[in-house]
Amino acid sequence: MNTFEIIKALAQKRGKNVKEVALELGFGENLFYKWKNQSPTADKLEAVANYFNVSTDYLLNREKEISVEDLEKYRLIAANGKPISDKTRRIIVSILKEMEENDE
Repeated sequence: MNTFEIIKALAQKRGKNVKEVALELGFGENLFYKWKNQSPTADKLEAVANYFNVSTDYLLNREKEISVEDLEKYRLIAANGKPISDKTRRIIVSILKEMEENDE
């Protein structure tokens, strides 16, 4: 996925389109479409990353979102720096799977 497609997907998760996001950020309504063929400037890319609460690397497709499967595979769930119990982890993973299914 390219940066435009990533922004479009993030906007859709918020019930918006890319034009609405661009205008909310004070950009021209077609800015993101321009990013299909040209690289974004660092300041605008950072503003978009902050808006969606993701990293600029994520917007540039340099890192992937952590999936529920990743949480299960790598046991990346902890609380206060300490691993949580398997039972609690299974409950959290179950809730996340339910939320993921409802987003689709």
